[in-house]
Amino acid sequence: MVYTYKTRGVCSSSIEIEAEDEIIKSVKFTGGCNGNLKGIGELVKGMKIDDVIEKLKGVKCGFKDTSCPAQLALALQNIKDKN
Repeated sequence: MVYTYKTRGVCSSSIEIEAEDEIIKSVKFTGGCNGNLKGIGELVKGMKIDDVIEKLKGVKCGFKDTSCPAQLALALQNIKDKN
């Protein structure tokens, strides 16, 4: 199933996540640091949702209270909460 999450407090505006059976199939960020976010998408492909949440929650970007990786963790937590 494909989910879209509207980010808050970061340069990217949204994240599109495809997940099946608690496994991430793909992640695509809209906006933000293109190369870095493509890299994150490739790194988390095939990983369990819980593992990605654990690794990325709380990551900060500079002086911000959040980051694109932390927003991905929030998006994945929302997916888990809905299922």
